Amino acid sequence: MVDTHESYDVAAQEDRCSPRTKITIPAQLRASGGRAFQTVVHDLSISGFSASAISRMHPGQICWISLPGLESLQAEVVWWENSIVGCAFMELLSPIVHDNILQNYSPSSVYRSAL
Repeated sequence: MVDTHESYDVAAQEDRCSPRTKITIPAQLRASGGRAFQTVVHDLSISGFSASAISRMHPGQICWISLPGLESLQAEVVWWENSIVGCAFMELLSPIVHDNILQNYSPSSVYRSAL
């Protein structure tokens, strides 16, 4: 059986080489033991994200991100700097789900034809 911390290490290492897409997605973020707050996701990859965080979050802290139309996704804080938090998903995001999110929130999606 794979240790949860080991899984995190894999996701964190994956995040270093996963393509990250700059994006603006309204979401809710909740730190373990805290209340959910409104945030904006600034970049997203299959292994993690960065988002605005109104108060300091600490590396190793568990949190949940709620993106529109998806169940809450568990993540672990990797870094926090100047009110931006970087997190690694506990389980990699499905590439299909990732692509659907990008399609819905990418600035270029405004120009895509429905045909």
